Amino acid sequence: MSTADRYVREGSWLKNGDYPLGFKLRGKQVGIVGLGNIGSHVAKRLQPFGCDIAYNSRSKKPSFPYPYHASVHDLAANSDVLILCCTLTEETRHVIDREVMTVLEDRGVIINVGRGGLINEKELVQFLMRGELGGAGLDVFEDEPNVPKELLGLDNVVLSPHSAALTPESFEALGELTVSNLKAFFSNQPLSCLVQGE
Repeated sequence: MSTADRYVREGSWLKNGDYPLGFKLRGKQVGIVGLGNIGSHVAKRLQPFGCDIAYNSRSKKPSFPYPYHASVHDLAANSDVLILCCTLTEETRHVIDREVMTVLEDRGVIINVGRGGLINEKELVQFLMRGELGGAGLDVFEDEPNVPKELLGLDNVVLSPHSAALTPESFEALGELTVSNLKAFFSNQPLSCLVQGE
């Protein structure tokens, strides 16, 4: 957590004593918006933490054991943490709006690893500034690389520069997938990963 790091670096631990209490992940209600490839991997990684996982997706996924919520609003009302993993479409643009943030309340946290346009960013800024939302972790923004300047001074948000997959391992795996798909294509075999256009 960047605020804890800053607390130590600025000498506040020595000067002011222990860092304020946080919250643990175990037992939290985690809602995942978009239980596709990324969302299902996020759910799998949360299981060892003892989280109660639920999801919203375009359709119910019978192969997953998690409760399904037909609306994002309903999912948010039953979540402590909301993780956005869905694609950005006309239907999902600003799917996280004032109503969703209101039901999350000051206890709720939003993590966005999908696309910036999934959240009404202007509303998010206001909710965070007023302390009406517990916090946010944002790897994506509506107008990248322009980040709302109001977010830069807030301690209840962690910001990263759309870098979730920027690792040597990810690029190596992408290269291997590309070669695998090319070999399959030219051998008239099924592709291992098919990307379909909108």
